[in-house]
Amino acid sequence: MKRETILNAVILLALLMLPVWALFADEPFLITLTTRAVILAIAGIGLNFALGFGGLVSLGHAAFFGLGGYAMGILAYHAQNYTPMMEWPLLIEGTKSMPLIWLVAIVTGALAALVIGALSLRTTGVYFIMITLAFGQMFYYFAISWPAYGGEDGLSIYVRNGFPGLNTMDPIQFFAICYVLLLIVLFGTWRAARSPFGLMLGAARQNPDRVQAVGQVPYRLYLTAFTISGAITGLAGALFADLNRFVSPAMLSWQTSGEIMVFVILGGVGRVFGPVAGAALFILLEHSLGGLSEFWHIYLGAILLGVVLFARGGLYGLIVGREVAHD
Repeated sequence: MKRETILNAVILLALLMLPVWALFADEPFLITLTTRAVILAIAGIGLNFALGFGGLVSLGHAAFFGLGGYAMGILAYHAQNYTPMMEWPLLIEGTKSMPLIWLVAIVTGALAALVIGALSLRTTGVYFIMITLAFGQMFYYFAISWPAYGGEDGLSIYVRNGFPGLNTMDPIQFFAICYVLLLIVLFGTWRAARSPFGLMLGAARQNPDRVQAVGQVPYRLYLTAFTISGAITGLAGALFADLNRFVSPAMLSWQTSGEIMVFVILGGVGRVFGPVAGAALFILLEHSLGGLSEFWHIYLGAILLGVVLFARGGLYGLIVGREVAHD
């Protein structure tokens, strides 16, 4: 068995056992902390689909993360206030159903990524990075100037949305929902990475001219990957907003895009499980170093610098070496 496969199993088992232990130890905060790591891992997997598999360095993924959050917030806000979102020409009401909210968040993230990608992918390199950043900031400032849904103060949801047969206000049950979704996203990403599309996307990342020569269009491959990436990140945004029962423009800020990229870099770019390890490590550092100083990001920056300089493959590269990625 490959070392990477063993590490994958260890990480998933640790993420599962920690909340179980916290449940019996009566430590609900640890359950919430692990849930946060799981949700951020899903966001990191979304970015990794574009960055790791397609080589698309995006600084605008907070847009999809925030749009997923606002999709949840707006639907739940209208449901809790018993007011329709729209009355003409169609009656559109809010909802407190998690599955329906997830669907809306995924579609919203995918559509936004499709539009942004269609425009941004006409450029490459630093121009692509700057255009994605600009789109992200456009959504951020739009949310700040949107008083109907809280503007700069954000939007609060009184009670977490519902899932059939479960009490989502119970931390361990909400964790179970997020953990299962993480497994589904990981499996889907793993399958996609080994599909003909995933192999062609990897080839386009390495040598787009050869892919063009065999009849494929790299632009379409990149756009498809970017759209899937936005859909996954939108789902993570809806879960994150549901966890906090609050959504704000901060979810759309460039700092959020940077944090999601940190998850990918810390874990290992191009590794399916890399963002999971990166998000878990980030939350661990935030919790442990945050108690030492309010400027804990300085220590995080030093660690990130060390990873970039001495562990180019992130945590996975450091532990398992240069085994074939995507395992």
